[in-house]
Amino acid sequence: MFTFLRRRMYTSLIPLIVVLFGVFFMARLTGDPTNLYLPVSATPDQRAEFAAAHGLDKPVWQQMIDYLSGVIHLDFGESLKTGQEAAGMALKAFPATLQLAFVTLLISIVAAVVIGCWAAYRPNSLADRFSSLLSMTAASVPDFWFAITGILVFAVMLGWLPTSGTGGVLAWVLPIATLMIRPLGVLTQVVRGAMVSALSAPYVKVARSKGAGDLRVVTHHALRNAAAPALTVAGDIAVGLINGAVVVEAIFGWPGIGKLMIDSILQRDFAVLQAAVLLTAVSIFILNIVIDAGLALLDPRVRDKATV
Repeated sequence: MFTFLRRRMYTSLIPLIVVLFGVFFMARLTGDPTNLYLPVSATPDQRAEFAAAHGLDKPVWQQMIDYLSGVIHLDFGESLKTGQEAAGMALKAFPATLQLAFVTLLISIVAAVVIGCWAAYRPNSLADRFSSLLSMTAASVPDFWFAITGILVFAVMLGWLPTSGTGGVLAWVLPIATLMIRPLGVLTQVVRGAMVSALSAPYVKVARSKGAGDLRVVTHHALRNAAAPALTVAGDIAVGLINGAVVVEAIFGWPGIGKLMIDSILQRDFAVLQAAVLLTAVSIFILNIVIDAGLALLDPRVRDKATV
C-alpha cells in the first residue's frame, strides 16, 4: 500500500511542478501592474520607484528565483492591492470554496446513488429511461448558462432567491444547483451502469436464492461492488468542482478562491494569483492521493497492478 501511494505521489508531483512554473509566467501575461496602479500622469521616476518597491524592475529570471525561494519558505509576498500577505488572503478565501464544493459533492453523490439504483433495479423501464434522459440533459448543460438562467428566473422574475452573497441558506441554493447539475448527471449514469452489471452478477443471484430482500441485495451486495467506478468518477468531479467554482463564484459573488483568482487577474496582483493557484493545485494533489488510496482499499487489484 505504501509503495503504491509513494509511486502515485511521485507521478502527481510532475503536474504540480508544471503549475509552479506555469502560474509565474502566465501571471505576467496579464500586463504591467505599473500601468494599473499609477495614474497616467505618473513620471518615469515614480514608475521606476513603484517597480523597484515590488521587485518588478528585476529581470524575469531573477523574479522567478525570488518567487521559487519564497515558495520554499512559504512566503508568497504581499498583495499589490491591499498590502496583505498573499498566502493569508488565499487561505482565508479557500474554506468558502471547500464548503461549496463539499456540500455540492455530497448532495450529488446521495442523489446519484438513489436515482442510479432506482433506474438500475428495473433496466429499460419507463423510470430508467426517464432518469437517463434527465441525467444526460443535466450532464450537457453548461454551468454558466444554468447560472444566468437561474438568476433570471428565480432571482429577477420570481424574487425567490438572492442573486449573490453568502447570507442565509437561500444564498446557497443557486450556486449549489449550478455546480451540482453536471456532476449529478454524470454520477447518475456511472452508478446506473455499475449497478446494472452488479445486479446481474452471480453473487447477487446467490444472495437472492438465500432469501435476501431487494433492499439488502441493492445496499449490501451490489452497491458495494459498484462503488469503485463511482468513487473514481466522484474524485474527478471533486477536482472539477474546485476548478469549476471559479466561474460560479464570479457569477454569484461567492467569496472563495475562484473569485479571488478572477479579482487578482483583473488587478494584476501577481502574488495573490500565484498563491491562490498554487494552493488550489496542492489541494487537488492531496485530494488525488486520498482518492487513489480509497480506491486501492476498495479494489486491491488497482494496488497490485500499480506496484507491478
